Amino acid sequence: MTTRALSLALLLLSAAPATAKPAAQGPGQGMVSAADPRAAAAGVEILRAGGSATDAAIATMLALNVVEPQSSGIGGGSFWVSHKAGGRGVTTIDAREAAPAAADPRWFYAADGTPMSHPQAVPGGRSVGVPGALRGMALAHRQSGTLPWARLFQPAIRLARDGFVASPRFVNAVRSFGGHMTPETRALYGQPAVGATVRNPAQAELLGRIARLGPHSFYVGPQATKLVTTVNTAQRNPSRMTAGDLASYDAKPRPPVCTRYRIYRICGMGPPSSGGITVQMILKQLERFDMAALGKDSALAWHLFAESSRLAYADRDLYVGDPDFVSVPVKGLTDPRYLASRSALIDPARTMASVSAGTPPGAPARVPAPVSEVAGTTDLAVTDRRGNVVEVTSTVEGPFGSGLSVDGTVLNNELTDFDIVPVRDGALVANRVEGGKRPRSSMAPTIVYNPDGSVRLALGAAGGSTIIAQIAKALVGVLDWKLSAQDAIALGLVYAPGKAANLEQGTALEAMAPALRNLGETVRVTPMGLKANAIERVGGRWVGAADPRSEGVAMAEDGSVAPITRAVRIDAAPPE
Repeated sequence: MTTRALSLALLLLSAAPATAKPAAQGPGQGMVSAADPRAAAAGVEILRAGGSATDAAIATMLALNVVEPQSSGIGGGSFWVSHKAGGRGVTTIDAREAAPAAADPRWFYAADGTPMSHPQAVPGGRSVGVPGALRGMALAHRQSGTLPWARLFQPAIRLARDGFVASPRFVNAVRSFGGHMTPETRALYGQPAVGATVRNPAQAELLGRIARLGPHSFYVGPQATKLVTTVNTAQRNPSRMTAGDLASYDAKPRPPVCTRYRIYRICGMGPPSSGGITVQMILKQLERFDMAALGKDSALAWHLFAESSRLAYADRDLYVGDPDFVSVPVKGLTDPRYLASRSALIDPARTMASVSAGTPPGAPARVPAPVSEVAGTTDLAVTDRRGNVVEVTSTVEGPFGSGLSVDGTVLNNELTDFDIVPVRDGALVANRVEGGKRPRSSMAPTIVYNPDGSVRLALGAAGGSTIIAQIAKALVGVLDWKLSAQDAIALGLVYAPGKAANLEQGTALEAMAPALRNLGETVRVTPMGLKANAIERVGGRWVGAADPRSEGVAMAEDGSVAPITRAVRIDAAPPE
């Protein structure tokens, strides 16, 4: 076997050898679970250098920016959920992208006065939100970092400068989803072949400048001017972003959203993310059912899951937006009495004829609008030797974002997560475009606590609005069905944000289609581009998990990697 072939085989880990050490370790070791092994290794490098979980998370995110540019990077945004060792509290950071001040509710309308379609709105400058990822990293580093800021950039700079091996998923993303890239962005990657070395010297130089000068250098001065010029002079859909939009942006600490599910405390990200609220609504509406007794092989269990999902997504679509601009009834949506009333609508014997949003306590008048999120996101979970836990979900929205890039780095198309049409049935929608506003998201980084306040599980996912269903499914798998996090992530998914119950193709759920139809479900079997990562505490040891649909790994501080049997051919899977 050639050196290149060996490197690629190690990279893909399509079936770990029988001698591989499991990625489970004692309390003295840290761990990183990420969507790419090079990124996980970057985080482990920082842990070995004495860095905190936050330091390792930053290094992992920066490395993902290089090797997985279709999904995330400093041209996008993120949400953080963190647990501090020895504490019982959880903190969250909103580093979601923001609309320029010039944006108005008709931001995505064409010259003839008609709203653009989502595919029309994505390419070019107008879909680009002010990037938040670096500001989020900086805030997290101020709160919990231990190593110098510049040290965290070193693994990513090496990857960009010296090159990385093109994986099947990366190649598939460039070939299948890069049609909207500008010539400058496409030139960064060329026409890569699996196993080829990809270098990005412009990105290495950019990361080096930010490492030396600090995160503020991205938001003011020449770098900010370059970004503003790029989006405002874009050939397609030019923007009206200003240098002031970048200079005034900052990441925000937000109150976490926490709910008790059975004996566990589930904590996640609040608005402008809808993920934490909606996951917790699904779980609480299922709480009256004996999901443990039904088990993962029960069509009835998946029917209940689908029905609870429909109810939760309906409320999510109606009420959740940027809390700085709209009133979001978080307490009402997570109120146990309200969720019990919603759960009462679920009939184990038949599917609801129709689903509409409820009226939680404190609910304002709202009108639902179509969901337009697409799957271009990544996730990572990190623990350090001190017991700190960090869960981050990061994104550029769609594959390769807007198709624009600055100094080798893709810029997001996050503003297409807003509802393009601001009025429906005569009323303004909560998630309409407004200047300075942050679009609603489905990202759902989650930390689960045992009754004694210790961390049981850190979990996150990628895949647009499927993220919510992925997290809820995995939590039922771990907490009710007593599966390992690895097996829970690997379970097939039933995704039911509306009338149809979408069953993941190529999984055991396909065989349940007839039984689900007998319960009145409108079943559709479809492939899904899913990706999740987790770290759980089992028997006093951290155990990592990564989605078998992805190229991800869980890597312990000693370099051991969890054995993963890949569920699908990763070179045939769509990018996240």
